[in-house]
Amino acid sequence: MTDRPVSDLPTLTTATAVLDEQALERLRELDPKGENKLIERVLRAYETSALRLLPQLDAARAGRDRNGVRHVVHTLKSSSASIGALTLSQQCAAIEAIVRDGRADDLEPPLAALTAELAAVRAAIQSLLGAAA
Repeated sequence: MTDRPVSDLPTLTTATAVLDEQALERLRELDPKGENKLIERVLRAYETSALRLLPQLDAARAGRDRNGVRHVVHTLKSSSASIGALTLSQQCAAIEAIVRDGRADDLEPPLAALTAELAAVRAAIQSLLGAAA
């Protein structure tokens, strides 16, 4: 496609529908020339972390382990915000608050929404990384 790094690519519609452009721009500012491939490295690290957390989330959901769910969403919350996955970060915060506050809310609907949003974030990341290849 192109040899330019992600930091030099024009905004991709699918990615910016899911990832906040201002958050991505803040990452670009840390490596303005793209020489260190910072955005690519951050996005790949996020993807690796998400792939590690998904089985933990699935296991916690299956075992109705609310503290396990809380741990995963807490971990995912800040890393999602840092790459501009603001909706996902907000969903994580909401689920974390439900568990932290000891509310008896059914976690399945918000966890299903979180899982769907995480899939959209991962697709946006793949789109960005694919465009950089």
